[in-house]
Amino acid sequence: MGIKLSVIFITYNHEKYVERALRSVLDQETDFEFEVVVGEDCSTDSTRDIINRLKEEYSDRNIRLLYREKNLKRPTLNVYETTKACRGEYLAYLEGDDYWTDKEKLKKQVDFLEKNREYIACTHSCVMIDENSEIIKDPEILKVGDLYDYSGRFTFEDYKYSGKWPGHYATLLSRNIYKEEKYDYTILYRAHDFVDDALILLFLLIQGDIYRMDEAMSAWRYVRKKGGQNWNSLAMNRDLIKDDCYLSQTMTRWLSQYMEISDYGKNRAKSDFEMALKMFLKAPNRENKKFLTDMYEYNIKELVCKDQKTSLFSYSLRCIFERLKGKKRI
Repeated sequence: MGIKLSVIFITYNHEKYVERALRSVLDQETDFEFEVVVGEDCSTDSTRDIINRLKEEYSDRNIRLLYREKNLKRPTLNVYETTKACRGEYLAYLEGDDYWTDKEKLKKQVDFLEKNREYIACTHSCVMIDENSEIIKDPEILKVGDLYDYSGRFTFEDYKYSGKWPGHYATLLSRNIYKEEKYDYTILYRAHDFVDDALILLFLLIQGDIYRMDEAMSAWRYVRKKGGQNWNSLAMNRDLIKDDCYLSQTMTRWLSQYMEISDYGKNRAKSDFEMALKMFLKAPNRENKKFLTDMYEYNIKELVCKDQKTSLFSYSLRCIFERLKGKKRI
């Protein structure tokens, strides 16, 4: 009997949290064989030492260590390469600062997908914790989790229109779509250096629906502070508007290779261009000019106004006039 499931365990400089995270995987109780594929991105702390110790302690578990000789500089590349090394029929995801809270999480999710072949993946709810592993009660922080406030069947249309996602990264368990090269999955790391869950969900949802369970079976460590190395902390020093626009553009361009882009996609592309135009008019510097040009070259020239005669200048004026006519400032 082959490996039923592979756990994609991603870690970098998680010495404070990695033991609890990895134990939550290794202590899973299943009636099938699973492997743990550890993508360790050349940590500078004691993360590797902790992993090595746990590998010896859990010698009966199938643990494969992918130790990077040097940091890949793109966490998404670590996710991609670790994923491609997986042999299981199913895939589960966990990062080294989160952890699972139910020892039967894997079994429950695999059982569901075995009985419900129409779904390509399933997720579940989770609790939000802080850097000290205390459950977060601050309502303002908990609003971040509203992104995953969903229950039941989640479709590609929901992904486009609802403003929700079917589940946090650590809650996802899917069929292994990567065994077949149906699509070019390298976009997973080419699209963004940190954000991978948006792409993973896209890959899945264009091939099937995802079911969101209401049961909480994992803890999501949400930390946002100056000097932090996790995404939410690093995001404090990034232009998230531009990040989001570029990511959306890259995902749309990738998707256009396989299906026709809907009116919703074109409207989103136009909206992103208008955001770039607004930023340029407010601060006409070199950086904002490049952003505006990048949004025009694909979003407008290749998508919204394909086969039409237009220019950056003329289309920008058109947008400004449309806003003035609608009595809205751009």
